[in-house]
Amino acid sequence: MKFQFQSLKLSQKDNQESIHKERTVNVLGVAGSMREQSYSTRALKMILEEVKKYDSESYMLELRKINLPLYDPSEITSSDESSSSYANNSNNVLESITAALKWADAFVLASPDYHGSMSGGMKNFLDYFWEDFAGKTFGYVVASHEKGLTVVDQMRTAVRQCYGWSMPYNISINGENDFDSKGNLLNSAVAKRIKMLARDLITYGRLIRGQFLQDVANKEISDTFATHYRDYYN
Repeated sequence: MKFQFQSLKLSQKDNQESIHKERTVNVLGVAGSMREQSYSTRALKMILEEVKKYDSESYMLELRKINLPLYDPSEITSSDESSSSYANNSNNVLESITAALKWADAFVLASPDYHGSMSGGMKNFLDYFWEDFAGKTFGYVVASHEKGLTVVDQMRTAVRQCYGWSMPYNISINGENDFDSKGNLLNSAVAKRIKMLARDLITYGRLIRGQFLQDVANKEISDTFATHYRDYYN
């Protein structure tokens, strides 16, 4: 994990200056499937390639490749011996992921539909982080035979609780009906939606992130939720 994000500009200060001066948007895709040939991950890769057409940067975080421990809030504050072992084993992983989250201005969360819910890996990921989601825009992809509406609603609810902003629509992939045996996308409607999400994520993500950072920096403004994050960003 420690080498996975070497090529990214991980400084939060640099990222803020980028939004204000160059108006670039860094998009982090989070793949929640544990399956190597996941349909949701395939669609996610296409979105991340598409956003590059808008002079933006993208990167994918595959949870199946990361040994992210099961979230346990009691371990974070405990000082006993077992807690120390837990912290040592997970610290490098958490630091690497946190660095990627700070780099990101917008996210795309992709998950399979597991009995009407997101994957356990995705839920565990969302349990860990909240401050780095505030003021950022989220898009969603779900692989499902039944559109996966409850899956997206659950991810959207979690993001809302973390003060993130969600696109009002999502992309639903129906496995082998949308892809051929070689992994090529067959569904023209899905292809059009991928292009739409990439464009909208950059366009609206830039506006929301830019305004959020302005509100964080302007200490004369007090009636905004961004005031709660000034200590975090400074």
